[in-house]
Amino acid sequence: MVLTLVSLTFLGWFVFSIYFSRSGKQHEGLVWDGNLKEGANPAPMWWFWLILGSLVFSLIYLMLYPGLGSHSGLLNWDSGSHVVRSEEAYQAEFGENRRMVRDAPLTAIHANPKAMASAQGVYNRNCAVCHGYDALGQANLFPNLVDDDWQWGGSPAQIEQSIRDGRQAVMVAWGPILGEQAVADVTSYLLALSDSPEKDHPGKMIFDQYCTACHAPTGGGMPAIGAPNLTDDISLYGNSVEALTESIANGRSGVMPAFGERLDDTQIKLLLALLTANTDPKLLVNTGASTADGESEGPDVSADEDDAAVKVTYDLLDAVE
Repeated sequence: MVLTLVSLTFLGWFVFSIYFSRSGKQHEGLVWDGNLKEGANPAPMWWFWLILGSLVFSLIYLMLYPGLGSHSGLLNWDSGSHVVRSEEAYQAEFGENRRMVRDAPLTAIHANPKAMASAQGVYNRNCAVCHGYDALGQANLFPNLVDDDWQWGGSPAQIEQSIRDGRQAVMVAWGPILGEQAVADVTSYLLALSDSPEKDHPGKMIFDQYCTACHAPTGGGMPAIGAPNLTDDISLYGNSVEALTESIANGRSGVMPAFGERLDDTQIKLLLALLTANTDPKLLVNTGASTADGESEGPDVSADEDDAAVKVTYDLLDAVE
């Protein structure tokens, strides 16, 4: 408050001293270019009106709005109340639609093109930076979300938990414990695991002793603790000899951030619908298709029109993004 008042007072004095305190005589002193003296060419009057207008505007603003210490202004406006009023207006306009989406079955959302377009928008703003806009994963760090291989389980409940609470994956570094040769033997065994390796494979005994506690005796993994399936050809960090050796010897650490506080229930439901779309047998087309003009086609809605859930109105679904 003090700084504001001092600034306004100084500006007022500055304007007055320039335009109204002159004696009418030019100051004696230095002369430039023969006839240029101090005070010979005063500041133009439009400067005065511009500064005066700024002063008047500032004074009116400070009277109407907060700006002087605890003074709340004649309009009694504050940013917190403005946010609350905006949220109330938003809920009044879109709240019912958002609740309908939140409570709708996933199959109903899958069958509604506008719902899936909104889901894609939520994904693009929150997930695509890591998993890519095509959800195929990237950089050998972020997993593919369109296949049926889910490290922490691919049921709707498990995927929702991953979104809400995040995940923390840890692969122990076995290099210092096993040694170089044992790491090479286990790597060889894992590469042959999908083809039923021989029972006397040099890496089997090591695998049985150190790896089965997390990855199961068959190597099929344990989604409950985030231990991946080792019997398929899908590997987040790569399934080459070099990549597997690096994973076994030096370990891995992956983090999925929790979005439970960033996204609300409706947005999470839309994400869940998008991520489970490819596993829903009732989904007729890929929701990611686009037309020539860039608009999303969405799924072909030919679901049972008698299904009340499919009749949910999504006219304002853009608001949930």
